[in-house]
Amino acid sequence: MGQYKRVLLKLSGEALSGDKGTGFDEATCVKVAEQIKTLVDDGVEVAIVIGGGNFWRGRTSETIDRTKADQIGMLATVMNCVYMSEICRSVGLMTNVLTPFECGSFTKLFSKDRVNKYLGKGMVVFFAGGTGHPYFSTDTATALRAIEIDADIILAAKSIDGVYDSDPAKNPDAKKYETMKMSDIVDDKLGVVDLAAAVLCMENKMPMCVFGLNEENSIVNTVSGTCTGTIITVD
Repeated sequence: MGQYKRVLLKLSGEALSGDKGTGFDEATCVKVAEQIKTLVDDGVEVAIVIGGGNFWRGRTSETIDRTKADQIGMLATVMNCVYMSEICRSVGLMTNVLTPFECGSFTKLFSKDRVNKYLGKGMVVFFAGGTGHPYFSTDTATALRAIEIDADIILAAKSIDGVYDSDPAKNPDAKKYETMKMSDIVDDKLGVVDLAAAVLCMENKMPMCVFGLNEENSIVNTVSGTCTGTIITVD
């Protein structure tokens, strides 16, 4: 299928919650899992990072120490990955959840060798727990893991269908970019992804596609080469 052999799919926590905004919307998650199964059945190796925003946004709290707030966020991503892993299993996929820290028997510790073994067996691998350190977002974890596992591209599935020159919710004349350079995101601090993640991608030549998760079959279409979002190049 398409031009990609190994992809890292980034899902926002909010994307899993559907219209509710918090928790899980199972129908939404099943649709995502079915698209992932289409990719795996066509020979694409799929790894996944999920944000924790459907449970926790610690940066909005001034009461809690930042390190502790980020740790709660890491645990939120573990819950999301364990849940989404089970949804993927319900549609016939094999999965494993990896974390950068011990979670008892819930997950296995991340290592590149382990990832390569699982992906080579047709498993979907979830990277939970972020980088394992505070002050790093799941955007940064996504960039780091994509580079570590030699992914072909990061697929950033968001609630908005690409990168715009201004907020389309506030400006009806906002223009969507079909393509742009990662260096522009860094230089202009566009906020598409965290600056640390953008710099990692730019320095290690990791391209990204930002697209709308809610569009019909958007994940499969993006991997097939018909991305209706924004391709962020690193050449």
